[in-house]
Amino acid sequence: MTNGNGSSPETAPPQLNVLAQYTKDLSFENPNAPSSLQPQQQQPQINIQINVHANNLSETEFEVALKVEGKAENAGKVMFSFDLTYAGVFRIVNVPKENLHPLVMIECPRLLFPFAREIIATSVRDGGFPPLMLDPVDFVGLYRQNMERQAAAQA
Repeated sequence: MTNGNGSSPETAPPQLNVLAQYTKDLSFENPNAPSSLQPQQQQPQINIQINVHANNLSETEFEVALKVEGKAENAGKVMFSFDLTYAGVFRIVNVPKENLHPLVMIECPRLLFPFAREIIATSVRDGGFPPLMLDPVDFVGLYRQNMERQAAAQA
């Protein structure tokens, strides 16, 4: 028995397809405008948190959500804050079970990140500030931290 490309199902190559991607939740706050838009004496302190969540939709489809929260403060006053959940639906087939979790939690958010980064940059710019360009994220390191934290919680 062969599949559409002439190879047997056992030797079919792994596949990762993006079926959809979308903004699931977006909040931008500029609580001290217009005073926060005045030239500042010092650079604001920016704090960013990134988390990844995944849900099985079916045996081969997963919703992966990248949650990015950030806040810029100067002299104890909030200049702006944002909260973005950007998600995608991915179809993953022919991947060994032991490789599935890392693929979903590392590769999928890596594919979503540039789009989330652009949404945040645009939101911050539309709020009256220079666009905030997030640095690339080490999703492998984030995955390892989360796995260590889960192992410690179970111990």
